[in-house]
Amino acid sequence: MTKMLVAHVADIDAKGSRTYRHQELEIAIFKLSDGQIRAVENRCPHKGGKLSEGMVCGTAIHCPLHDWKIDLKTGKVYEPDDGCVTSYETEVDAAGSIYITI
Repeated sequence: MTKMLVAHVADIDAKGSRTYRHQELEIAIFKLSDGQIRAVENRCPHKGGKLSEGMVCGTAIHCPLHDWKIDLKTGKVYEPDDGCVTSYETEVDAAGSIYITI
């Protein structure tokens, strides 16, 4: 496991996102309305939509293609749909730097 600096809290608006690429992997980093930071694979398991372009609602992201709702903590798709994306552990230091563990 590797901890990587991926963004700064000030760079992401509330309910907004940023993307980070590591080799072939693209990760979407989200700031929830309560300030929590979450990170998931930037690809919906349904048709590959970019989750970073979706709408944050509570602790979930809605895929911009077909509105699949995905939990940003676990990566699991909400019923009635089925699927999962990889979620990543996030850490924010005192200076506001965001790290994820890959």
